[in-house]
Amino acid sequence: MQYIPNILFILAFTIGVGYFIKNIQKVIRNIRLGKDVERSDNKKERFKNMARIALGQSKMVRRPIAGILHIVVYIGFIIINVEVLEIIIDGIFGTHRIFAFLGGIYNFLIGSFEILALLVLIGVIAFWIRRNVIKLKRFWNPEMKGWPKNDGNLILYFEMVLMTLFLVMNATDLQLQALGADHYIQAGSYPVSQYISPLFNNMSETSLLIIERAAWWLHILGILIFLNYLYFSKHLHILLAFPNTYYGDLNPKGQLDNLEAVTNEVKMMMDPDSDPFAAPEENQEEGEPEKFGASDVMDLNWVQLLNAYTCTECGRCTSECPANQTGKKLSPRKIMMDTRDRLQEVGNNIDKNGSFVEDGKQLLNDYITPEELWACTSCNACVEACPVSISPLSIIIDMRRYLVMEQSAAPSDLNNMMSNIENNGAPWPFNQMDRLNWSNE
Repeated sequence: MQYIPNILFILAFTIGVGYFIKNIQKVIRNIRLGKDVERSDNKKERFKNMARIALGQSKMVRRPIAGILHIVVYIGFIIINVEVLEIIIDGIFGTHRIFAFLGGIYNFLIGSFEILALLVLIGVIAFWIRRNVIKLKRFWNPEMKGWPKNDGNLILYFEMVLMTLFLVMNATDLQLQALGADHYIQAGSYPVSQYISPLFNNMSETSLLIIERAAWWLHILGILIFLNYLYFSKHLHILLAFPNTYYGDLNPKGQLDNLEAVTNEVKMMMDPDSDPFAAPEENQEEGEPEKFGASDVMDLNWVQLLNAYTCTECGRCTSECPANQTGKKLSPRKIMMDTRDRLQEVGNNIDKNGSFVEDGKQLLNDYITPEELWACTSCNACVEACPVSISPLSIIIDMRRYLVMEQSAAPSDLNNMMSNIENNGAPWPFNQMDRLNWSNE
């Protein structure tokens, strides 16, 4: 009978971690649906960006209040979960506070964890107030209705409960240590839970054991549930922010990539020795022409799909977008959320059918409208504002390329401009010989 808790723990832990790994494999598979793009260059600069932006949170503190609160919650939550290692060992082998032999170091660690737990609670409550009481505008945009709004609050409730359970577990443990209960050796320092501990005065040892064990079990099960909740939540960025910042675009902001097929055509046109009617070389297969731009998630590259999964839905991009500020329909955050939703839909299609079966939908029109795409000014404000190096602009540009080059669906003003450039060598509807006529007026 004494091994039943250990068996139950191992079973719960195996199921929790196994389900998480299964879902992460789906995320990786979905990201790999994107086209290949080279991002293995300049490793030193990429590691530097990852350390500075993802680990160092350098772009978060540009908005000091939210930035500092986020750093406190981020560091606190990560460091406190170091104790999970002790909980796992205790759960598997039936021990209690296995690292207590570290003595003063252990006391320092537990004391630090408690202070951080309190700071995390304060930070999470502040975030909840900002969302639900102060009601910051960027958290109440149209795309944040329904699940996105509930998701943001659910994660805050999760963290409140986990930190509270941690402190209750320690407070009752402290009482049991004072009573000299079996296995509850004198270990740890409790600068926060010592003030909670009096709430459990005059309780019997049995009652204290029930509360302490219940808090212990709920804490570790809550962490496993939280771990698996990440797959269904925007908080997947906790894990993906690191690869996303590593594989970020190192080119200067505003520098657009050129389509290889178009580049080759232009080179051929500029080469006086090139024969446009020449047959392809023997070892060169003449396959189907590549689609210009993107109309669905499979037309995007894998870094753009990684961006979609990494989006934190913080809304900094949308709050900086000049098009959005002037009442246009465009929201860079919605572009990323729509891309992720469509990618998830494609992934579910593959799970159901073994491979993707055409469903009559695509990212363009069914999720993102041309009106949104053409509202973009290509100013890069959204890219600059993102705290984890996401580029909504790259998706917008690729989808506009599809509209122009595949569907000839550019706005009339833009079509006129391109015709003028083709015919007159400039955006204006004047013959090249007449351009300087204004100087004679």
